Amino acid sequence: MVSMTAIKVCVFMALLCVAGGFRAGDTATDGDVLRRLSSPDYRKALAKAILFFEGQRSGRLLANQRVKWRGDSALTDGQDENVNLTGGYYDAGDNVKFGFPMAFTVTLLSWSAIEYRGEVAAAGQLRHLRSAIQWGADFLLRAHTSPTTLYTQVGDGNADHQCWERPEDMDTPRTLYKITKNSPGSEAAGEASAALAAAYMVFKNDKDKALATQLLAASRSLFDFANNYRGSFQSSCPFYCSYSGFQDELLWASAWLFRATQDGKYLDFLQDNQGSSGPANEFSWDNKFAGAQMLATQEYLDGRTELVNYKTSLDSFVCALMPNSGNVQIRTTPGGLLFTRDSVNLQYTATATLLLSIYSKTLSSSGSSGVQCSAATFSPDQISSFATSQVDYILGKNPKSMSYMVGFSSKFPRRIHHRGSSIPSIKVLTRKVSCNEGFSSWFPTSDPNPNIHVGAIVGGPDGNDQFSDNRGDSSHSEPATYINAAFVGACAAAMGQQLEPVVSSY
Repeated sequence: MVSMTAIKVCVFMALLCVAGGFRAGDTATDGDVLRRLSSPDYRKALAKAILFFEGQRSGRLLANQRVKWRGDSALTDGQDENVNLTGGYYDAGDNVKFGFPMAFTVTLLSWSAIEYRGEVAAAGQLRHLRSAIQWGADFLLRAHTSPTTLYTQVGDGNADHQCWERPEDMDTPRTLYKITKNSPGSEAAGEASAALAAAYMVFKNDKDKALATQLLAASRSLFDFANNYRGSFQSSCPFYCSYSGFQDELLWASAWLFRATQDGKYLDFLQDNQGSSGPANEFSWDNKFAGAQMLATQEYLDGRTELVNYKTSLDSFVCALMPNSGNVQIRTTPGGLLFTRDSVNLQYTATATLLLSIYSKTLSSSGSSGVQCSAATFSPDQISSFATSQVDYILGKNPKSMSYMVGFSSKFPRRIHHRGSSIPSIKVLTRKVSCNEGFSSWFPTSDPNPNIHVGAIVGGPDGNDQFSDNRGDSSHSEPATYINAAFVGACAAAMGQQLEPVVSSY
């Protein structure tokens, strides 16, 4: 009689062969089989996570636009000051374009394309990911209108938040905000510099070098602007204020520029300023210290030992997240989700998961045994396994068996806090829906949103794994570009791990 274990292994090997991921000589344990067969469909999740960005596009949509319930919008952005600020992304469920988190989104999407190019390509999504990156990068290029000018916001956030209308109907003021040498914002300029340097690395090997050349030149210019005219970014408050200061963005941008150019002046900046980068327990659109530490640690492990302080701080970041490390600062919910704070928590989960995934990969390739915390040492496989558990939680392996990605599996949020999703498409309801009508007719209804915003990852459950699927609860039901941007890389990493032999699990 053939044992059940043998049958499972045969089925698993067959699945791997179909996926093109099994090699002669590989082995799979029974535990591996059960874990892999019960894993979410990462390829499908990755495709949906990238598709989401087409639903967030502002401007004139492309002929090959796949999200059909959206239409052209905000086609006159920038005209008040005779600049072209069309395009880019609405960052969340509203209709304002915030350049600071948009740039962070572009950086993370580019990082995902760089670190996980093979995985994204294997899922058939590289073309779509590149398109998502370019859509945001093109806007940042247009917004940088002179060496000391960067437009950082289009739209009045307060007025917009008093309206509930589709972007195609938008009639709130498209107020322009910018930073200059007389009104600087090193955070916004530094993040835009990082974004364009990372995007340059995505496009630098294209046959047509024009875009890459433009990206790198603008990145260098923005770094000089951020560094030479230092000042904290306050122009968009009360939305996306910076609380961590600008030193993290300067380190983040210099790390990206060194990776992109190997220009020693950016390495010197990292070395000379590493004293300003201490341990962190989050990575976000505001706080980039852990991201800069990750990039610098990759250089350290490549032989630049003068950057050792960055690795020490990055190890502390890992210890702050890993359960049972003895140094935990970020708790997990009863269901196992990293829980930083009860407001759009999945942004912090997704960014932390991306960093853990990249670090585990980096440690493995360098031959490192792992990260030593006060109560435990975590191997690269253990760190990777914990990161994958966060991806799995978001995709439905949680106490509510709910996917927090819209359109993934059968149970997902149906009433997300998103104007365009919650009002019938302009292609279905062709008349204008006014600001007040949106609030009276479409915002308060308990009906599911008429447009399924496929791929959107919402703010997520509370600290007890509970989620009410309430459109009015923006802290938990609103999606954001920077959640999805981090998830793209984290999901690609999980997909790559799915077809690799697992030595140990967390």
